Amino acid sequence: MQAAPLDRVQQRSRRSLRERLQRFRDKRWQIAQCAVAAGVAWFIARDLLGHDVPVFAPIAAVVSLGTSYAQRLRRVAEVTAGVAIGVFLGDLLVALLGSGAWQIALIVGLAMTAAVMLDAGTLFVNQAAIQSLFVAALVPTTGDSLLRWTDALVGGAVALVAATVVPAAPLRRPREQAGAVLEKVAELLRSAGQVMVDGDADRGLDLLADARATDQLVRRLQAAADEGMAVVASSPFRVRHRPGIRRMNELVEPLDRALRSTRVLVRQVAVGAYRRRPFPASYAALVDDLADAVLEVVAELDADRMPAAVRERLVDLGHATSRVGRAEEMNAEVVLVQVRSVIADLLMLTGLGSLEATDALPPPPR
Repeated sequence: MQAAPLDRVQQRSRRSLRERLQRFRDKRWQIAQCAVAAGVAWFIARDLLGHDVPVFAPIAAVVSLGTSYAQRLRRVAEVTAGVAIGVFLGDLLVALLGSGAWQIALIVGLAMTAAVMLDAGTLFVNQAAIQSLFVAALVPTTGDSLLRWTDALVGGAVALVAATVVPAAPLRRPREQAGAVLEKVAELLRSAGQVMVDGDADRGLDLLADARATDQLVRRLQAAADEGMAVVASSPFRVRHRPGIRRMNELVEPLDRALRSTRVLVRQVAVGAYRRRPFPASYAALVDDLADAVLEVVAELDADRMPAAVRERLVDLGHATSRVGRAEEMNAEVVLVQVRSVIADLLMLTGLGSLEATDALPPPPR
């Protein structure tokens, strides 16, 4: 009796480890870029410019780059400008008022107010506050303040150069992640077809749990699409990829819909198996054929082509849904409706609009 819970715990643990490793693989280039940029910024500020402890140069580089490609150029500008405001106000007010608890409170408040009044972003405001706090707490000389600002410029310049050097991986990732979503759809459909044939309730419930854990796939797809758009926006060397990335961005919604429709189908199959409700063999065959069609879409994406070539087969499957024999059980009929929904969602991947995809299918069976 204890084996099943232990198996589920081990399965969740393996899944968690895979997710953590996947997160690292997704961010490994950004991590390496931040590390190299920090070292380069320190080298320039310390060894070339002769600053004694240019700690803010690598900090500015890392904060500006971050682990996301989104809005990198804006982060560079906000960090540099935030440092300038913070250092200027901090240095001026320390010279006039001295340093202490109430002076720190006043200086930080004024620095943040100035940043907010300039309609700045969160990073700008935070940097203004932090740098004014550094100045007030450490009471540097004016020369030290100028060095701190120069360090920020060095870090920002290094980050700016690094932001334009982007590998091809973020441009491939939206297509790869779209393929991963579709492979999961095909896997769920294939397994649902097997449950419809053998009526194994335990397998059906396990399949349902697996289907419910797929939200992360769409989140990764959306993140990959956003990162791709950010790359072509920030790197002049990748501008030519903008049309392809934009097309992949347009696939996120139909892919999300296809996965959601598949989850509903899996739920109906699991409920039917649990209640010992039979499914027509033709329905199971139809679901299996649909899984094959989904893998054809994956193959087209892997070949760096939009899957227009699969449209005819999907339309044929849509017509097949109106020719199969009718089931007596409502569960089975709902499954058939969901098959049609998945087909319509997949047709949108081939270039059809929402209404065009629906019109491509024959009327539902009566």
